[in-house]
Amino acid sequence: MIVRAIFVGLLPLVAACGPVPVDQAERSCLRDAEMAERPRGSIAMGVGSGSGGTRSYGSVELEISSDYIRGRDPSDVFNRCVQRRSGQMPERVLADQPGWRGVR
Repeated sequence: MIVRAIFVGLLPLVAACGPVPVDQAERSCLRDAEMAERPRGSIAMGVGSGSGGTRSYGSVELEISSDYIRGRDPSDVFNRCVQRRSGQMPERVLADQPGWRGVR
């Protein structure tokens, strides 16, 4: 009886994990393709002064995907992502996606 109650309680969660519409998957998979193409990062530098004198500071933030490290083609990464999220192939190839900048 307890197992049945737990299973019934988990049904909405399992249903929420189901496939999404293809256009939604295409939009969300653009980031995966971009990360497969090249790493993203930023550098922040600054100078501050206080009672201890003037100090400089900085930070570096770098984001690298495993697809980039493995040298995967961004189009393949995009197609696999859309297939995984929607259960269907993309309606438009990566190069035709709005917002895709690609290597120039």
